Amino acid sequence: MRPEDTDGTGGDGLPVPMAWLCTEYIADELLRTGDLMEPTTLEFRAGRDALALTIFLSGLLGNAPVPGVLSEARVDELRLLTAYGTTWRSWICERLAESERAAGPGHPDLALARAAWRWLEETELLAADLDAIVTTPREPVAGGGHDTEGEVQVWTPAWQLGLPLGHLAVHLC
Repeated sequence: MRPEDTDGTGGDGLPVPMAWLCTEYIADELLRTGDLMEPTTLEFRAGRDALALTIFLSGLLGNAPVPGVLSEARVDELRLLTAYGTTWRSWICERLAESERAAGPGHPDLALARAAWRWLEETELLAADLDAIVTTPREPVAGGGHDTEGEVQVWTPAWQLGLPLGHLAVHLC
């Protein structure tokens, strides 16, 4: 096995998407540490991909003193980027376009980032309709809790589930 160059290629061989693989690993570890979701679920994948895209496109790992380690300031920035109500979707689209213009569409890291974004946008997951839960409170049932029989579920783009899951995982780290 040939040693890798710092530009992410192994000499004259195939380009290695090290930046993407590193951000995906960090996102995976954040979610596993938070223990919010089984790692085998689609929801976990949505959270991992949303976090990885955010870390990758924000450049949060680019200036890390130790590769793959986020400082407290970087974690705070990640919390802001993934917060509810932000314009995360448009920010992702803009940053992907800027990155492709700068590095070219054939860049191996960008190819994986683009594939993750495509999956997050095109995949829909069945989830509780949070708007219905907020606007129509449930009646308490005997023994505590709430009646879940009439729970309204809707098909939601994967990123809309993954982003809050990632945000919560960042808060728990």
